[in-house]
Amino acid sequence: MTVATIAAACGSARTLEGPAAQIFDGDCASETDRQLTVYSGRTENLIGPVLDAFACETGIEVAVRWGSSADLALLLAEEGDRTAADVFLSRSPGPVGFLEGKGLLRTIDGDVLGLVSEENRSASGTWVGFTGRKRVLVYNLDNVADSELPASVFDLTGERFRGRVAIPATNGSFVDWFTVFRNQHGDDVAARWLDEMVANGGRYYPNNRSIVEAAGRGEIDMGLVNHYYQYQVAAASGDDHRAANWEFAGDDIGSLLIITAATVTASSSNGDAASEFIAYLLSEPAQNYFSGETLEYPLAAGVAPADVLPALGGPEIGSISSDSLGDGFARSTEIIEASGILNE
Repeated sequence: MTVATIAAACGSARTLEGPAAQIFDGDCASETDRQLTVYSGRTENLIGPVLDAFACETGIEVAVRWGSSADLALLLAEEGDRTAADVFLSRSPGPVGFLEGKGLLRTIDGDVLGLVSEENRSASGTWVGFTGRKRVLVYNLDNVADSELPASVFDLTGERFRGRVAIPATNGSFVDWFTVFRNQHGDDVAARWLDEMVANGGRYYPNNRSIVEAAGRGEIDMGLVNHYYQYQVAAASGDDHRAANWEFAGDDIGSLLIITAATVTASSSNGDAASEFIAYLLSEPAQNYFSGETLEYPLAAGVAPADVLPALGGPEIGSISSDSLGDGFARSTEIIEASGILNE
């Protein structure tokens, strides 16, 4: 885990450049004595421009600790009320539910919660979703006929998919997805599906992007990924990239929308700044940035997704109790490691 500080402006003459300027293009505010500490499970390249824009526009100095959502949740649990963190940003509600179960989170202000629909925030009001990442099947356009595309993720254990499917088994988003899979279908069904995928020649790749790139060049026929990597790789590679996304039918668990979550620690002494920041994540400029630049789904009410993104459908992690997911990521990792997929 690393720590960085995003300084507030040194005067109103400073303006932003790069992606942050798409969020706020005015003169930066003068420095204030207000500070905010964010523990971010979202990576710096994804969330950094929003933090920079917030610091510039408000004059609030932001200190950031970067790391995986699971590691940061464990750190917050260890630090307890001694933590310096005011805000925790998680790649999914699971780690947030873990902290909620330990009484380490406060209820977010009602006016901030009201910026998203009910299914995109916790029933207890301790977290709010700010973007969504859809799980999809990426496939090679030359190696996979339309008639071969599966209706369900459960179809992938069949003989016609032997040795053709890539799995990012150690990737955080896959672990999040598998945790919800367990929650919805039970450990026995989820573990059996993964074991059958391994027996069917499922191939391990370390992350979503490597699968999308491999599918684009025909190294693998298809793989389970987050939706936006296909759009990003295709934009960078042009016509040489021969892949597309496929969404499983209806409410199939393979088409889960995983929600990124923001919350405020119970011990925060900067609650007003924390609420201001979470509201900023849900502001139209920030939501348009997420949609246009990272190609995630915006979750603030009234903000439309990028034109390239298909309409949402299928199950959402926000509709699942965060309490039931709280300790799930550790057990998911155990099942994944026991499956033998990491040896493939």
